[in-house]
Amino acid sequence: MFDRRNFIRSATAIAAGMTMPLPVTAASRKVAPSDTLNAALIGCRNMGWGDLNGILQHKEVKCRALCDVDKKILNSRAEELNKTYGYRPDVYGDYRQLLERKDIDVVVIGTPDHWHCLQFVDACRAGKDIYVEKPVANSIAECDAMVAAAGKYNRIVQVGQQQRSSRHFIEMVEYLRSGKLGKIGRVHVWANFGYAAMNPPIPDSPVPEGVDFDMWLGPAPQTGFNSYRFHGSWRMFWNYGGGLITDWGVHLLDMGLWGMDATTLPLKVAATGGKYLFPDGAHETFDAMSVTYQFENFILEWENNAGVETGPYGKNYGVLFRGVNGTLVADREDWSVYPEKDKLPEITVKTDHREHQSHIANFLQCVKTRNPNTACTIENGSLCAKYAQLGNIAAKVSETLVYDDKSGTFNRREADRYLRPAYRSPWKFPQR
Repeated sequence: MFDRRNFIRSATAIAAGMTMPLPVTAASRKVAPSDTLNAALIGCRNMGWGDLNGILQHKEVKCRALCDVDKKILNSRAEELNKTYGYRPDVYGDYRQLLERKDIDVVVIGTPDHWHCLQFVDACRAGKDIYVEKPVANSIAECDAMVAAAGKYNRIVQVGQQQRSSRHFIEMVEYLRSGKLGKIGRVHVWANFGYAAMNPPIPDSPVPEGVDFDMWLGPAPQTGFNSYRFHGSWRMFWNYGGGLITDWGVHLLDMGLWGMDATTLPLKVAATGGKYLFPDGAHETFDAMSVTYQFENFILEWENNAGVETGPYGKNYGVLFRGVNGTLVADREDWSVYPEKDKLPEITVKTDHREHQSHIANFLQCVKTRNPNTACTIENGSLCAKYAQLGNIAAKVSETLVYDDKSGTFNRREADRYLRPAYRSPWKFPQR
């Protein structure tokens, strides 16, 4: 019988193990627990702003600087901080000027995906610890560059895959590790969201007043301004994002991999995808997509359907573990066990919705103690982003792919061209 009290005690031990501080020496200690941490935000509109506000709930943290390419958003956010906390941070349009400041300890990166790698590597070089939004990068080569930079400069990194700090997902993993489901042969992950399918294209238009669009593009190819490729919806265009599999996939695939204790890339991957549901939409990314990742002992499947919001077990998104004794189904609200005949008791475990607060608290504690083992390290964020990229690449080339992570090559040469983006001058791909 499932004993929830003992179960939570055991799950708490798992969580503690993930965040156990390392010994702190005088040489390694950067910030004492009682000292102020100075934070800065690059990319102020959505998730970055939410991350910063979560960090500022901790009284020892002060926001010293904001950076954004949109002056309207930048000045509005600075004024919000002034009203809430009684001080106005400095504002910048170029993140490199912000990173030059010696008084900044922690940087939050909340920019579009195509910017993450450069800003992350530059922040590492500048000696900053980093909270970076997911997916960590928009290509496999960028993931590798970011992992290398964090290691080279000994930075503390938290990736914004906050489900790693969710109590009910920690309990889910403990249940899966208990063996109660029996042999698990299939993991199915799905995400169906309306926002990922767009209306038909619209013409380019003048750059809005106060927006530095050339800086917004950064290393991406030169193009005219189009509101469909700007705030938020940039995720549906290949130069800036990868669609639902990179936006939601890194969260949900991460839960599938964590549940199966998988920490390496798959043996091979096959995928199909296209603009089948809304063929006239402006989006470039796949609105209908299926990916199969093969392992030695199980298969992991991804499915997304953009423009719709229904799915299995009444959930428009989720992760499913199919075992011989039953099936476990989870999303951010709960996880439930559906028995195979009478082999298991039915179980439902609800979330406490504290994963974001816990994720940020874990990051700040690791910064203070110089513990690199955050709840979601750059290595784990990179792994999940690579899974998403592998799915997109396999669908683009319509081939079953085998990727060699050591050599950085595929078994199909045509797939290799998707590994690393060509940066627009004067921006240069980070050297490892």
